[in-house]
Amino acid sequence: MNEIVTDIANSLALPRWKVENAVELLEEGKTIPFIARYRKEKTGELNEIQLREISDALEYAKKLRSRKEEVLRIIEEKGKLTDELEAAISNAKNLQLVEDLYLPFKSKKKTRADKAREKGLQPLADFLKTSRIKDETFVLTFVDAEKEIFQIEEALEGARDILAEEFSQEISVRERLRNQLKAKGAIKSSNSDKQDEREVYRDYYDFSQPISRLAAHQIMALFRGEREEILSLKLELPFDILPSLRDSIGWKDYLAYYEELVEASSDSYSRLLMPSIEREVRNIIREEAEGRAIHVFARNLRDLFLQPPLGEKVVMGIDPGYRTGCKVAVIGKDGSLLYHDVIFPTPPQSDYINSSMKVVQAINTLEVELISIGNGTGSRETEVFVSRLIKEHRLPVKYMIVTESGASVYSASKVAIEEFPNEDVTTRGAISIARRVQDPLAEYVKIPPEAIGVGMYQHDVNQSELKKTLDREVESVVNLVGVNLNTASEHLLKYISGLNSRAALNIVKHRAENGGFRNRKELLKVSGLGPKAFEQAAGFCRIINGSEALDGTSVHPESYEIARDILNSADFDPEELFTKKEEVPAKLDEIDLDAFSKEKGFNPITVREVVGMLKKPGLDPREELEKPILRTDVLSMEDLSTGMELEGTVRNVVDFGAFVDIGVKQDGLIHKSKMGRRVRDPLEVLSVGQIVKVRVLEVDTKRMRIGLELLTNANST
Repeated sequence: MNEIVTDIANSLALPRWKVENAVELLEEGKTIPFIARYRKEKTGELNEIQLREISDALEYAKKLRSRKEEVLRIIEEKGKLTDELEAAISNAKNLQLVEDLYLPFKSKKKTRADKAREKGLQPLADFLKTSRIKDETFVLTFVDAEKEIFQIEEALEGARDILAEEFSQEISVRERLRNQLKAKGAIKSSNSDKQDEREVYRDYYDFSQPISRLAAHQIMALFRGEREEILSLKLELPFDILPSLRDSIGWKDYLAYYEELVEASSDSYSRLLMPSIEREVRNIIREEAEGRAIHVFARNLRDLFLQPPLGEKVVMGIDPGYRTGCKVAVIGKDGSLLYHDVIFPTPPQSDYINSSMKVVQAINTLEVELISIGNGTGSRETEVFVSRLIKEHRLPVKYMIVTESGASVYSASKVAIEEFPNEDVTTRGAISIARRVQDPLAEYVKIPPEAIGVGMYQHDVNQSELKKTLDREVESVVNLVGVNLNTASEHLLKYISGLNSRAALNIVKHRAENGGFRNRKELLKVSGLGPKAFEQAAGFCRIINGSEALDGTSVHPESYEIARDILNSADFDPEELFTKKEEVPAKLDEIDLDAFSKEKGFNPITVREVVGMLKKPGLDPREELEKPILRTDVLSMEDLSTGMELEGTVRNVVDFGAFVDIGVKQDGLIHKSKMGRRVRDPLEVLSVGQIVKVRVLEVDTKRMRIGLELLTNANST
């Protein structure tokens, strides 16, 4: 493990002691959110991103070590393990090198080279690649009728087969070709015989681009097109690399049988080497592109989950539709279902009168404060209906458009059935659309993260890697926000550091049987929740108005002594944290924290963290973010004109730009070249849910495309 820690520290350019302590904590089963927040003094304040990098590097190192052990065992069982080979495999720093070293020993079908070796032609092959003098007599000794070698050319042909295989397995040759193909190669695509009816891949019918300049979304599109048999792909080098490959292993033109070596290497390149390396490079660029796609998805998911809750409002959710109508559900301030129905304001029925009567009556009777409309099929017509209704009846409500992503998955899930056993899937979908306004995080955690469409090509990537990354992102967000221990659902609780699905369910059961928790210590009374789980979970679980005031903060119980001493120095009691919120921060700023830490013998890093938590005891980080746009009127694409300036909400961010809801049916695209400065990664500029001001550059009603230019964040003006 010492060697692994050193390698990780060097690769990430981090002090070794920080990595060593982080690895120790990870090996103990501590979660990244817990380590990042409550073990800063041990890791030297490593953040979540750095800890993830360490965790991933540790996982890779373990995988590498396991693969080395397996390869060494297999080669040894075959009786072919030499001291030199063992040392080379043991010292290999990456999986690719281990696989290159293992390649000659892999079990495979009998090759042409194997058959030549069985005929005793290995010595001839060795002779051809080293001799500076031609010796026909020596070559003739390999002609043997019993081995079905009747002529010199047949012996040479067999020797060339051996040389071709050796050439393709030479580590330096493979590494050089692999590196050159990645750095200087190009990918070419052409249209296959299969019809591309919607011309989805039109841009790639005759396409060529250096591999090094390919964007992740282009790679994903190319491979999807190939998988659908619409595109044919090929990786090529713009120059002949064979001479330098031969030269690199000593196959030089002064050798007597250089022509044989040229022929063998040419055969190897086309039949063995290039196909193998092309597969490897394709896998490398595909994995890199998938990694980027997963990163984009995870970042967008995080931003979506961190959308500010609009809180305890009576909300009407509308799940739009055409033939089957629009499903309506009204939920109370506590998220309970108050009313549901089906209306038909959209084609083909377009029943405005009956639909409006139902909606207006529900709004007035149930005191609806906000209408939440799903952005799926029929959304545009439903929005027009709602906008008209608000104007005609002077209703004291506003509406907003929310993403429907995952609503259908939730509505048919076990979770939804348990919550609303007497309602059908369509009603549950409308309920989900309404609840997303009250508290997006609490609602979205009920849906498998991979079912929420805020990325690109999420169905094309490695699904286990996607799930792992997204689950980690959800865990990070839930712990960042924290939970109210007396109201949080099991779906939220299971993501809390140290907990799992069973522990979360047991907490909810304990709450139902014994009433609410009065303090954090009572968590230890929950079945199956021991000291180790408590240590990790306690700081993220808050209790409002409990028997211990500090339980309402994110201060960990292990630091309560520090917190009380700090508050005492500022002449406050813990109970005053919430009654004198405005006074506490200024008083705490007056404390000399370094002197305080030294006097009390506390770690200064922990003291600074506790002070920060005491300054904002009940802070939900989402409260500091931009609230969503609420509307009363609606636009159409026909209302748009070039130069018009509007306010919109970012719905999705991808590698080439961002899609923005500006209040019309079609989201507009801000290409990354229209973001006000040179932008490599749009995620550095925009995030899902962000409110922005844009200028309309282009409106193409035929292709349903809107081009936008970013002006500024709406809240910054």
